[in-house]
Parts: sequence; C-alpha cells; structure tokens
Amino acid sequence: MSTQHKNLSDFSGSEIPSALAYSFGIVVAEWNAEITNALYQGAYENLIKYGATAENIYTYQVPGSFELTAGADLLLKNLKLDAVICLGCVIQGETRHFDFICNAVANGVSNVSIKYSKPVIFGVLTTDNHQQAFDRAGGKHGNKGDEAAFTAIKMAHLAETLKG
Repeated sequence: MSTQHKNLSDFSGSEIPSALAYSFGIVVAEWNAEITNALYQGAYENLIKYGATAENIYTYQVPGSFELTAGADLLLKNLKLDAVICLGCVIQGETRHFDFICNAVANGVSNVSIKYSKPVIFGVLTTDNHQQAFDRAGGKHGNKGDEAAFTAIKMAHLAETLKG
C-alpha cells in the first residue's frame, strides 16, 4: 500500500493504556532542531494526553542523534524511569556519514534497553531529505514523536504486567 497520503502515525485501532503510573525520560537531539522539536511536541503531548503527569516526564537535550544513546544511558543510570524516548533526525547527505550514524544510534538504543531491561524507544527519523523529515514530524505522514510516545506507554505497561 502506498504511503504517499497516509498518516503513518494512526494508532486509532490500538488500545493505549493509561500512562499515569509511569515515569518517562525524553532525550532530544538539538541537530535539525525544527524537526526534533516537532517530534518532541508530539511525544510530550501524547504522554500527557494518555495520563502521564508533567512532573513524571524528564526532558534533556543532547547535541545530535549520535549522543542519544549516551543520553538515554545517563537518564536510566540516574533517574527512576519506566521508559526513555530518543528523538532525533538524520538526513542523508553526500557521504556515508549517514549510514554510520544511523547504525550506531539504532544499535546503541537497543543496547541501552538491554543493559537496563527498560524500554528505550527509537524515535529517530532517517530520511533522504528535509521534506521527508517534515512530513514525518507533524506533516502529511503524521508525527513519529506521537508513535514514540505510544510505544513507550505500551512497553512500560508490558514491563509492569510481566512483573506481576
């Protein structure tokens, strides 16, 4: 199915549990700030919409997407959190730098999640150009920040459920 005009962030058929009982960290890359700020707004607003309290959402900025892994690690090491959302944007350039950064961030986020046995959500856009990033940060394809918030809530709920 073509995604040309589809809102990819439509979770209308999915049940989102209440976020009231959970604490969340959000790590936001400053690079491509116009895009990452839009991702952050989507994530933050949806955490609040589904019951998280502002005092249980801890937001920190890091210079770029590469630093998201270290930021998530520091948050989980120093704060009692149920999930961390990593938000960034890497846009393809003329060199292979894009590939190295995207792979490092994806692997790093996964490794931090495993290290702490906590959900660490990969909310990083990896696009070919600025327009694709804007389309996925509140544009015609929705907001991946929304998706990151939904994922964090659902994974925090799953972790709590499995603890018994």
